[in-house]
Amino acid sequence: MGHMSEAGVVIVGAGQGGFQLAASLRDEGWQGPVTLIGEEPCLPYQRPPLSKAFITGKSDAQQLMLRPQAFYADKGIALRLARRAGRIDRAAQRVSLEGGESVPYAHLALATGARARMPAIEGIGLAGVQALRSMADAQALRAALGAARRVVVIGAGFIGLEVAAAARALGVEVDVLEFSSHALQRSVCAPTALWLTQALQAAGVRFDFNTEVVAIEGEAGRATGVRTGDGLVYAADLVVVGTGALPNDALAAAAGLAVDKGICVDEFLRTADPLISAIGDCASFSPGLGAPAWRLESVQNAVDHARCVAARIAGRPAPYAKTPWFWSDQGANRLQIAGLAQALDSAVVRGEPATGKFSVFRFRGEQLTAVESINQAGDHMVARKLLAQPCRLSAAQAADPLFKLSHALPAP
Repeated sequence: MGHMSEAGVVIVGAGQGGFQLAASLRDEGWQGPVTLIGEEPCLPYQRPPLSKAFITGKSDAQQLMLRPQAFYADKGIALRLARRAGRIDRAAQRVSLEGGESVPYAHLALATGARARMPAIEGIGLAGVQALRSMADAQALRAALGAARRVVVIGAGFIGLEVAAAARALGVEVDVLEFSSHALQRSVCAPTALWLTQALQAAGVRFDFNTEVVAIEGEAGRATGVRTGDGLVYAADLVVVGTGALPNDALAAAAGLAVDKGICVDEFLRTADPLISAIGDCASFSPGLGAPAWRLESVQNAVDHARCVAARIAGRPAPYAKTPWFWSDQGANRLQIAGLAQALDSAVVRGEPATGKFSVFRFRGEQLTAVESINQAGDHMVARKLLAQPCRLSAAQAADPLFKLSHALPAP
């Protein structure tokens, strides 16, 4: 049983990763003090439903809470909500909060997440322009969608497509404007992106690709439309900005920790300071010498990072080595991704996209790197197993619907 000084573990950020680290420390038998600092006023909650069931009114804020208030008292987790960490003093091992309080730590974990990237265009500050990152954003968006007739979504990433699907389900007119040539450009391969785009088009969502947004127009302080590079104005009484996210790494940078598109961590999720870890959306993870670092925004990544750090603090260190996975619900369709592909990885389609159920297997040379599944949960679950170990699946086998994927797994 590890036991540090009375300072204990302090976690900055009460999203999925910060919550999970606090919970997992107790699961690991860690008995020292645990303090969870969050800048939002509400208890830790799930973010993924914000762009799905929550904004259409199918779920309420209470249902999104990860645990009730009593859980934190039972587990001896001190919650400091509606508090921002202003500064880390590494020499004194203290975090000072805005408003004066200062919290000592024996180990500090940064779970500061990411924020919406807002393009620097004219009119971005008008009323009726919404990003979607927090419960407060989602509540504002839910209210606005209830009254909106025409929504313009800027950006065809996951948030943009999920919001477009939700808005159509409420009967609102939707235009999606995307700078690149297709949806989900950084996330999935062309066949997957095309199928999801066509599914949303069939539901009445309009897409304009290769389209640059130059300004948001307004009247009396409220957005009325979106102007594009070719001089068109798309009328809108609500504009949703889905142009990606930026890691919250300023606190770490100000404390002299290395940041590079996120807070740099090693294979144990440690920063340059061994007493400080970083997890989840804010962490730029380097799996070992010479390997490229990556930063992932997903529940899986935050949860598994948290479990890895909890085990290390409790005296059972192991390098982080989980298979990434992710999902996106867009109307009635569910995309699930296992693994991590690069743009140039080949794409092998398994199943028939016309049936609305298929998977795309990505290969780098002979090596399976990722699987993108649409309405194919079985493929996704096997894919996670295939990717978690050295895998002998060939492209020909992946493409053959008669080949059982589980046969590529090592014998138990």
